Amino acid sequence: MKRSLSFFLLLIASLYSSAQKNYVSQVWVADNKDGTYKNPIIHADYSDPDVIRVGDDYYLTASSFEGIPGLQILHSKDLVNWTILSAALKRQPPFDHFSSPRHGEGVWAPALRFRNGEFYLYYPDPDFGIYMVKAKNVAGPWTDPVLVEGGKGLIDPCPFWDDNGKAYLIHAFAGSRAGIKSVIIIKQMNAEGRKTIDEGIIVYDGHELDPTIEGPKVYKRNGWYYLFAPAGGVATGWQTVLRSKNIYGPYERKTVIDQGNTTVNGPHQGAWIDTKTGEDWFMHFQDKGAYGRILHLQPLKWINDWPVIGIDKDGDGKGEPVLIHKKPNVGKMYPVITPAESDEFNELKLGLQWQWQANPKPYWAIATGKALRLYSYQMPDSAKNFWDIPNILMQKFPAEEFTATAKLQFNPRINGERAGIIIMGINYASLSLHKKADGVFVSYSICKGADKGNAEVQKIIGKIETETIHFKISVSKGAKCIFSYSTDGINYKMLEENFIAQPGRWTGAKLGFFCTRDTTTNDSGFADLDWFRISKNE
Repeated sequence: MKRSLSFFLLLIASLYSSAQKNYVSQVWVADNKDGTYKNPIIHADYSDPDVIRVGDDYYLTASSFEGIPGLQILHSKDLVNWTILSAALKRQPPFDHFSSPRHGEGVWAPALRFRNGEFYLYYPDPDFGIYMVKAKNVAGPWTDPVLVEGGKGLIDPCPFWDDNGKAYLIHAFAGSRAGIKSVIIIKQMNAEGRKTIDEGIIVYDGHELDPTIEGPKVYKRNGWYYLFAPAGGVATGWQTVLRSKNIYGPYERKTVIDQGNTTVNGPHQGAWIDTKTGEDWFMHFQDKGAYGRILHLQPLKWINDWPVIGIDKDGDGKGEPVLIHKKPNVGKMYPVITPAESDEFNELKLGLQWQWQANPKPYWAIATGKALRLYSYQMPDSAKNFWDIPNILMQKFPAEEFTATAKLQFNPRINGERAGIIIMGINYASLSLHKKADGVFVSYSICKGADKGNAEVQKIIGKIETETIHFKISVSKGAKCIFSYSTDGINYKMLEENFIAQPGRWTGAKLGFFCTRDTTTNDSGFADLDWFRISKNE
């Protein structure tokens, strides 16, 4: 009997794990299931993407800023259907610095490469320098970060090993830290790619034709060195490509894609990828305000040793984005799959879609196998609002329109403990349960100008007699959010006030949970997250 029960539990766990790996979103699927795809391929905030192919597999990483685990790595077999595979950065150095929220700091545009059986991932921290982590298995474990070059304002690195074995590092500068920008520099590294060994040479100055040029990626093809580099700014820019027969230049330039007559603003910053069947593609982002920088996939053709990205309607060598296109030919068809959003919290580990607002402490959350237990954590004395609270667990907005529903059981021990759901950005709103001396109350809070230190405004909705509550947020076009709650999971009370989500600092708005307290205790209360589900709007 015990053996049968154990086998049954293992089978359930296996089926659940398989279900998570084969997750299909209810709110955004790029695969049209007819041999075509639609853009964006991922309607979520994976800014500054870099993509590589290793054999039949494609791997993607992106800027993660202050979010931890950072450097999330996604996997695909066909460039259209993606799933979250791992995260290369479990904690962000310097550890004490990132123990507090550092909005807009941390991991900026990274670069992922595969060499001699190992994955190399270079990422910049604009305040501390350029780091490298590596792994033999992309799923991990990854090494601890190595500081390749320290300094402020060094951003957007990309490594390159030439045919003769020489190693180079290309990067740009952040004007906010370095006092210069719009230039690209190339430096030599040691053969292992662990340290720069010279001061480098500026190979391109974009002030005249390509203001704010940054995010360079370096490739070699047919004897040409290519620098793919976005210019013109996040929301309004274009993709520049530079080429030369010498890695140090001089470089010719060409704009290879811009918005054209489409609605896809600022198409740039990404990666060139090929398939084993001989096709070429380009991944880039589009800035969509509160929804973040969402990912698009464009066809790429080489004409006279220049890449042409998207559709070139007038034959001038400059393309514009496609919205629907034939899927990449990768030799076979693969099933529809999307990055995980919903979570039943039935595993003994945190789902890969979740990130903390700072380096986590081990007792902020514990996965019990039946729920995710969030222990209340004392708000720092310096915190002016939830912008400054480290233990907020969040994920990206998954689509333009969706409904998020969660079941939570609140188990407070002391007055002042609070647990709830939050939409976080420079403005934020939350719906929570709040323990007071005379009971537990539902409260709704809004903070405008959270990034400026403004205080939140809290409104008490009413007292409840149950420990269990269902939260719901319906998000519609324009990032309009409507909060509601239920004590039975059937009948919901909708709040009259609407909230318009706003982006964070260099990120889209995020959706998540918190459990806090305002006093010291040696035995905190907690909230059990039973489940969290993303679905279509009713």
